[in-house]
Amino acid sequence: MKFDSIFDLVPLVVFLPLLGLLINLLFGQKLGEKFTGITASLATGLTFVVSTLLAFGLNATPNPEPIKLFDWISLGSFNASWSFRVDTLSVEMMLVVSGVGTLIHVYSIGYMHSDVRHNGDPARYRRFFLFMNLFIAAMMILVCADNFLMMFVGWEGVGLCSYLLIGFWFEKGKDGIGNAEAAKKAFITNRIGDFGLLIAMFLIYWNFGSLDFGTVFAAAPTVAATHPTAMLLITLFMLLGVTGKSAQLPLSVWLPDAMAGPTPVSALIHAATMVTAGVYLMARSSAFYALVPTAQTAVMWVGAVTALFAATVAVAQNDIKKVLAYSTISQLGFMVAAVGMGATVAGMFHLVTHAFFKALLFLAAGSVIQGVERGLHHLKSDVEIDPQDMRNMGGLRKQMPLTFWVYLIGGLTLAGLAPLSGFFSKDEILVASSQGHSAVFVVLLIAAFFTAFYIGRQILMVFFGEPRSAAAAKATESPRVITVPLLILAALSVLGGLFNFPGWLVMDHWLARTLGEGEPLAFLWSVAEISFALALFGIGFSWLVYGRKSLPKDQPDPIQKGLGPVYNGMSHKWWVDEFYGLIILTPYKAIARFFAKPVDLGVIDGAGNSLAAATKSLGTWLRRFQNGYVRSYALWMLIGLVAILTYLVLR
Repeated sequence: MKFDSIFDLVPLVVFLPLLGLLINLLFGQKLGEKFTGITASLATGLTFVVSTLLAFGLNATPNPEPIKLFDWISLGSFNASWSFRVDTLSVEMMLVVSGVGTLIHVYSIGYMHSDVRHNGDPARYRRFFLFMNLFIAAMMILVCADNFLMMFVGWEGVGLCSYLLIGFWFEKGKDGIGNAEAAKKAFITNRIGDFGLLIAMFLIYWNFGSLDFGTVFAAAPTVAATHPTAMLLITLFMLLGVTGKSAQLPLSVWLPDAMAGPTPVSALIHAATMVTAGVYLMARSSAFYALVPTAQTAVMWVGAVTALFAATVAVAQNDIKKVLAYSTISQLGFMVAAVGMGATVAGMFHLVTHAFFKALLFLAAGSVIQGVERGLHHLKSDVEIDPQDMRNMGGLRKQMPLTFWVYLIGGLTLAGLAPLSGFFSKDEILVASSQGHSAVFVVLLIAAFFTAFYIGRQILMVFFGEPRSAAAAKATESPRVITVPLLILAALSVLGGLFNFPGWLVMDHWLARTLGEGEPLAFLWSVAEISFALALFGIGFSWLVYGRKSLPKDQPDPIQKGLGPVYNGMSHKWWVDEFYGLIILTPYKAIARFFAKPVDLGVIDGAGNSLAAATKSLGTWLRRFQNGYVRSYALWMLIGLVAILTYLVLR
């Protein structure tokens, strides 16, 4: 491949993380932790530099041709190449993945130094960064692919990496297998979504004769006119894939359990990689959805209902990371609903700002967790507490002031307070829903209120009042390698609204080159005022419940008595896992047990065991001829000779 233009650099966004992985694989163990962490972070940082150069290149050449690396598969009329698509949508995703990913890598240098020792296995430090670089490479393949098949390689790659990283401490968790079960749950749940995407791809090739984005999207209006049912099936099966990767109902159950992985993994999955893949797929395929109103309606309602469902569940969670996990599911619901309403730019804008403030919140939560762990270690006692349980925290703003301030910025951005970035991106989605989708508008407003309430509850439980454990009272601030990335993400959370600030609409104009010119969403003061008022009301209500007086140790949640069975439902995640267990897992296990003995053990194992027994019996019988006595061998030779001579004479 010749380097004739700046766009020829695009394969480096995949090769650089893979190079970092290879260097650490070969030399990381000998050269130590510092070398490993710096190498992995540098590889991701250079990927961000290349992505930035590609963004500048697009200003001079708005619509470059795809960069073909090599022919991949050629079977009859089917051809698939390994080609990279450089346009404003793919480059925006490259910048988010590599930029936020680099900050998470740098943070991980300090975080994992403590984490591997806390968990008793420092040798796993290198393995962690190998998996992280592979995660970035897989996500880059996904977002810069020029055809559905290459994109599917990245799609499956991020699924594999999530499995490896969620189960990083596979021997930890409930009964020594809890983390391994969480990784397996994520992997299997995503296989259901992947089945939907595969069926969509088969239908695309059947009806379009190609999987290349350019060919397929150009022919979409014709196929929609001649085969409307096929287009409906393609978009609905694609939606099934999105519900898996982006954790939307009914496949959202894996994401909260994914908190079993180290905190930097949670940040990478939630902010920059895996869960954003579904939203990106729908944005990339917006040409399909614009032609199928029924599918758009389905997408819109899946997103809206998920946003409200997850926001209610977050209200009653006590694990600091699980609150943020359900928050991610809810915010992804906002993005999916936006794409369903045709407001793709609004959805992508919220994806970008969400990457900033959700990475900030998760990494700051990791700082809190390790601060409590340091406090527990300082006590030098045999008392064990869960360092992620907010009921064991309180008063941490005094012990960890910097972490408190960045967490406050992230929380207020999530709540949607002006002038922080979350206010502007969420406002665009609410404006879109207010124009002809009044029911969805109401659902999203209620979800926005719950969002402000649960993040206010979390901040008050973690940082205010008196410490509710000795470990919290002894917690200490994190080192600079952890706090510096937090400060950068806090700045991005504050200033990220400028990317599509009303009147400037930088992102609208940027993405219009790829998604097509559309009518920009106007800034409506009426919607903004309602949204801002709800955010203030939610935070104020959380202060009335949790902030007026310090929450005593071991006291039931103040809202538990007032809400009664409703609180019970929220704390049990509305029993979705139990429902799936009843209608899917229990029958599946019963069927498996039914077939295990007669079929698996009886027929399959029986056939193998019978063959082994017959071989053993034959060997036992033949062994009689190999007894080690020369006279026996001579006798058998004589018998053989007599038999041969007899045969010759008789013939």
